[in-house]
Amino acid sequence: METKEQLLAYLKEIETWEKKQKDLFFWEKLGRIPFKLLDRITPKWIQKKIGELVDELGSYIQTGGKYLVSEEAMLKWINQLSSYKKIQSLGDIKNLPLEDMIKISEGLAKNRAAFASIQGATTGVGGLFSLVVDIPMILGISLKTLQEISMIYGYDPKDKKERIFIVKCLQFANADIVGKEAILKDLSMIDEKSSADVIQQLKGWQEVFYTFRDQFGWKKFFQAIPIAGILFGSIANKNMIETIAETGDMLYRKRRVKDRLKEISSL
Repeated sequence: METKEQLLAYLKEIETWEKKQKDLFFWEKLGRIPFKLLDRITPKWIQKKIGELVDELGSYIQTGGKYLVSEEAMLKWINQLSSYKKIQSLGDIKNLPLEDMIKISEGLAKNRAAFASIQGATTGVGGLFSLVVDIPMILGISLKTLQEISMIYGYDPKDKKERIFIVKCLQFANADIVGKEAILKDLSMIDEKSSADVIQQLKGWQEVFYTFRDQFGWKKFFQAIPIAGILFGSIANKNMIETIAETGDMLYRKRRVKDRLKEISSL
């Protein structure tokens, strides 16, 4: 187990990262504009399909739906990569050194980003019509990646509160400065609140999806161009998963650090 000084050093590093996230560059704001243009030229049946994802995200929050990942597979994978080889439950993972958790999480991020890159290049062939396939797939990869990171840090995505935390991570990765500050405040209190309180806090969760979608911005605008979309799709999806994975890693790392600091204080 880490010392109090080591944990405080981790916490300081995370807080420095959080401050950097509040610097929203002009191009990031600009990047959200093109979906208004895409909405105008996108056939209604594609818009309908994209709209159905809002319901799927709601289903994920309530039950996990089709997006829940296999705990058994993750435990097996973590066993292979950690310095401890007898992990049988999420409870065992909680006791891993933070250094192990960070290493495994970073490896996962590279793996998922590489997969997203290939997927983005593949769907980029189809231009505008690929959006109906690409956006659901990238949403699925995002939710899966965040759930896997939650398990790496010893938290269970089968718990509704954890699924809300995951959606909040997704929201944070795509929010503006004001949004990021509000989300950080919500997340800092999530362990002290009941599931009902947390759900109430997630007001307008439908907006999470639209913020997620709009963040594709210019990247998806160019992906809507057949063939040229191969390059843009690959880069866009890779960058997006890297950002989401980094967000999940830092926010879950912060939570585990704070939990360990509480354990030290109670001794």
